Amino acid sequence: MDATASEAPDEPPRGGIALRPLLALAAPALAITAGKLALSSDLAAAYPASAVLLFTWLCADSLCLGLMARDSRRRPAPRAVAGALATAACVVALGLPANLRETLLAMPPLPLAMALTLGLYLGWSALVARARFRAARAENGHGWTAAAETIVPPALLRFARTEIALLRLALFRWRAEPEVPAGSTGYAYHRHLAPMMITLLVLQFIEIGVVHLLVGLWSARAALILFALSMAGLVYLVGLIKSLRLMPVLLGGTGLRVRAGLLIDQHIACAQIAEIATSFDRETIDARTTLNAALLAWPNVLLRLREPIVRPGLLRTRRIEAVAFRLDDPAPFLAALRERFDGQPIQ
Repeated sequence: MDATASEAPDEPPRGGIALRPLLALAAPALAITAGKLALSSDLAAAYPASAVLLFTWLCADSLCLGLMARDSRRRPAPRAVAGALATAACVVALGLPANLRETLLAMPPLPLAMALTLGLYLGWSALVARARFRAARAENGHGWTAAAETIVPPALLRFARTEIALLRLALFRWRAEPEVPAGSTGYAYHRHLAPMMITLLVLQFIEIGVVHLLVGLWSARAALILFALSMAGLVYLVGLIKSLRLMPVLLGGTGLRVRAGLLIDQHIACAQIAEIATSFDRETIDARTTLNAALLAWPNVLLRLREPIVRPGLLRTRRIEAVAFRLDDPAPFLAALRERFDGQPIQ
C-alpha cells in the first residue's frame, strides 16, 4: 500500500542513507513481528478476542506512527493514512493464526470495518490513478507509469521496470539495433567493456560446471538451489552486456543522456552543463557528488554542473554536481559539444 507522508515529494537529504524513512519502515515491521510472535502464546490462546483486538490495534498504530515519523515537519496526507490503515487490515487478515482468524470472523463489526477501509483506499487510489493517467498521457505519454506510482512506491516501481527490461534484453533482442531516437546522436562506450564482461561470463560458466559438481557431491538440493541462483546471475549478466551496446550515450535537442546500460540513465539539460573537462584527478572522480558512469574503467569525459541534480535510489538519494563517463571515441562527442556551446573550450 502507498503510505507516503504527502502527495508532494519530500526534500531529499544531502547524501547518505535516509535514516528517518528507513527507521520509519523498520520500526513498524519489528513491532508487528513481535505481535505476531505473541499470538502463539498461552495468554493469546486463553483470551482470543482480546488478542485479536490488540493485534489489530498494534498493526494500525505502528503503521500510522511510522507514517508520521517519516517527516515530523508536516501532517500526513489523508490518503496516506487510509493506505496505512488498509495495510494494517491486510496484515491482520493474513497474519492471524487459523484459530484467531475464526475469532475475528465471529466479531462481524471488525472484519466489516477492515473491508470498508480497504475498499475506501482502493477506490480513492483508483480515482487518483485515473486522473494521473490522463494527465501524464497527455503530457509525456507515460500514463501507466504515473498511475502505478499512485499505489506502488516510485523506487520499487523503478526497480521492477529495470528488472523486467533486463530480463527482456537477456532473453530476446539478440540482433537489435542501438536505441538512438530521432534527433539524437549515439556515442558508444561498450567496446572497452566487452572483453572484461565476456571474461566474467566465461568464469561464471566455469563456476556453474565445477563448483556445482562439488556441491552436488555433498547435497543435491543445495546444488539445485545454487544452480538456480547461478543461472539467474548468468541471465542478468547477459542482459547487462547486451544493454551496454543497445543503450549508448545520447546527445540530442533536449540535452544529454548519460547511460551505462540498464545501470545508469541520467538526463542532463545542456543549460545545466557549466564545464566540460577531459583531465581530472581521482579525488574528483571518487567524490560523493560525482556520478561515475564509467564501468570498470577510467572516465575520459567529465561534465561539471551549474546546479546540483538529485538522483534518487532505493534507500538513498544523491546530490550530483559532476557526471563522469567513458566513450570509446570521445572526439566526435567533444566536437558536438563544442558546436553546441559555440566553441566553448574543453579543459
